[in-house]
Amino acid sequence: MKVTGITPRGYCKGVVRAINIAKKATQDVTKQPLYILGMIVHNEYIVNALKEMGAITIEDAHKTRLELLDEIDHGTVIITAHGAGDVVSQKAREKGLDVIDASCLDVIKTHDLIKEELAKGYEILYIGKKNHPEAEGAMLIDPEHMHLIAKKEDFDGLDPEKHYMLTNQTTMSLYDVYDLTEYAKAHLPHLAVEQEICTATKIRQEAIAKMDEDIDLVIIVGDPHSNNTKKLASISHDQAHKEVKMIGSIEELDIAWLMDKHHVAVSSGASTPTSLTNQIIDFIAQFDPADQTTYEKPAVDYSRILR
Repeated sequence: MKVTGITPRGYCKGVVRAINIAKKATQDVTKQPLYILGMIVHNEYIVNALKEMGAITIEDAHKTRLELLDEIDHGTVIITAHGAGDVVSQKAREKGLDVIDASCLDVIKTHDLIKEELAKGYEILYIGKKNHPEAEGAMLIDPEHMHLIAKKEDFDGLDPEKHYMLTNQTTMSLYDVYDLTEYAKAHLPHLAVEQEICTATKIRQEAIAKMDEDIDLVIIVGDPHSNNTKKLASISHDQAHKEVKMIGSIEELDIAWLMDKHHVAVSSGASTPTSLTNQIIDFIAQFDPADQTTYEKPAVDYSRILR
């Protein structure tokens, strides 16, 4: 079957950095016990692989990073790639914990921008996903003078006479950010804009939107926790108008999806192990609906997850 691996796909530099920091920490006996404050990146396979190496992930969707710290009394804590507010690191150190910061450098750049603009007297409008750890970390910088924007209605009630700076979570859809930005420009006369979608997210989204016309199925590989992965799926459907399936690994691939298809595209989120995506591409390439010997899916090779 014809299959196209859309490039670029898979790990971005921030994910690689975070994984390498966590792997190195597991090998340092002075850092034990080692805790990760939330999922190091949004992929369960990576979380489980690091668990096998001794890194304990503390995660609860109903708790903030500040609240999760209450579950750690000693040892070392890793701040995930999504970043966290300074108050999180401060609280960790006050508890006597060693802190390792694995924040994506693009996230740190956005935090620095927000602090600079706050110091100039701007109110900050932050386009992000509610309860996402990256948005949570940014909003902790100054909750009093920051406003989370997830939809157009979130602009309602803002004082049009104030001076605002609009920025965003790095993994948002560039199309959603554009729409919200244009809406803000039309309603807020004193608005500065600093678009902060990271390059890796932007080029992956653009590649999806420009896929070949004859593609009749898109498979996005990634974890349902991953915002950038879900945005690739939504762009495939909303912008490219393709049938889309989102799966975590070949274990979730239903061969019934392939039976009446001619050209399948495969891409993956920035926190998806390359081995998982390549395994799916290789399987589809050899798949023939008329030959049942090509139906058997291989097992996931867990030994390659962190490579």
